[in-house]
Amino acid sequence: MARFSDKVVIITGAASGIGEGAARRFAEEGATLVLGDIDKAALDSLAGELGDMVECRETDVSDRAACEALVQAAVDRFGRIDVLVNNAGVDHLGKVDEGDFAEFTKVIETDLYGVVHMSRAAIAHLRQSKGCIVNMSSVSGLGGDWNHSFYCAAKGAVSNFTRALAMDEARNGVRVNAVNPSLTYTALTAGMKAQPDLIAKFEERIPLGRGAEPADIAGAIAFLASEDARFVTGVNLPVDGGLTASNGQPPLS
Repeated sequence: MARFSDKVVIITGAASGIGEGAARRFAEEGATLVLGDIDKAALDSLAGELGDMVECRETDVSDRAACEALVQAAVDRFGRIDVLVNNAGVDHLGKVDEGDFAEFTKVIETDLYGVVHMSRAAIAHLRQSKGCIVNMSSVSGLGGDWNHSFYCAAKGAVSNFTRALAMDEARNGVRVNAVNPSLTYTALTAGMKAQPDLIAKFEERIPLGRGAEPADIAGAIAFLASEDARFVTGVNLPVDGGLTASNGQPPLS
């Protein structure tokens, strides 16, 4: 497939995990890529594998000016933006009264404000191209988790921001959707994967019986960004192995 052979795609948090998976998927489908991440060395290494039509910029999405610079770099080099994938994010575990308050603000500024900063910076260009935005939310943006209130707050806001922005931009020809993964095996979840008992509990709850790989999520991102999803907007798409299909009760014999 070459669904993106004439498209310019910006991906944040592209140096590893789901962002890297998305970059590889879009590259396979012919996209021109503009990649942002705080880890410039990892970005450059990835770009070396993906070909010549790749622009990399060190980008902290909690910094509005850095987001604006990433968008401008895309326009300066390639002249347009067709797809924005807002993937960059951080996690936090703990109760609301534990730790430094800066841990809360870091999650909000990265996971939520980063989506807003990038969307604001890119929206005029996306209106011109009749492009689209794919936001990275989470099943934690659809329901609550134990010891995860900061992250749930940020991802819940991303989920509803997606819906509202989709409504605002639909008549401008811009589609806005979100992907909501469950457990995905990345560097962020490496500590979880090293706990067999914990992983077994996840696998028991997930009907497909396993966590996701980045490529599993990247396929959904590419679908939502493609013309195959041209009549899809305002959607939060669970990519969760069936987790949210359950009402939470245990299996019945």
